[in-house]
Amino acid sequence: MTAGRAVRIGCGAGFWGDSAEGPAQLVLRGEVHYLVMDYLAEITMALLARAKAKKPDAGYATDFVDAVMAPLLPEIAARGIKVVTNAGGVNAPACKAALDAAIAAAGLSLKVAAVSGDDLLPRVEELRAAGVTEIGTGAPLPAKPWSMNVYLGAAPIAAALAAGADIVVT
Repeated sequence: MTAGRAVRIGCGAGFWGDSAEGPAQLVLRGEVHYLVMDYLAEITMALLARAKAKKPDAGYATDFVDAVMAPLLPEIAARGIKVVTNAGGVNAPACKAALDAAIAAAGLSLKVAAVSGDDLLPRVEELRAAGVTEIGTGAPLPAKPWSMNVYLGAAPIAAALAAGADIVVT
């Protein structure tokens, strides 16, 4: 972006299950450069972790792909809108794969990036040995947590966009 150029950012979702109308309105009439959609809360992460435990290719907000993105992909591509979302939940690679399939089915060429590194579950024993406890209570970590994810901040998203991603899934 050059100095003095306005950048229009629209937030089209505030939670998993939010209406698909918001993103559609922003894409079709909002003249946005970036479309941001938030799908996650702590309870959502727990639900997605349980879904992934039952089915390895689950664990993301499927309605983001099917109900929101699939119908809007042609307009997003035509208008050059960049999309950033945390709809990847606990399985951003599976969300990316579903988006890639939807993009291919639409005959489009959009680059999707999946941000990873937030899943600390494989390191739970290392963290337990280091004395990590529950932040609010100081209690020991649960014996068998369903998920253990951290916020990575904006740096990996910015890096993905700088590398040419059209859609960034975290």
